[in-house]
Amino acid sequence: MMYEKRLSESKYLGGDSFTLVDLHHLPSLHYLMKSQSKKVFESRPYVIAWVADITGRPAWSKVLAMIPN
Repeated sequence: MMYEKRLSESKYLGGDSFTLVDLHHLPSLHYLMKSQSKKVFESRPYVIAWVADITGRPAWSKVLAMIPN
């Protein structure tokens, strides 16, 4: 997976800082991590660490709090 290679070289997709590249992935990741696809992410250590990092951001938690279940 290209993401695993890229994230083995830097903390975020665009480099060592959180950028719009990472932000763009949050909505999709939110749904994918609730599906069977989660196994694909969990099998890649750099990818799952990145997912945990960006989905654990306080601002993203605030966004999720505004979404009705």
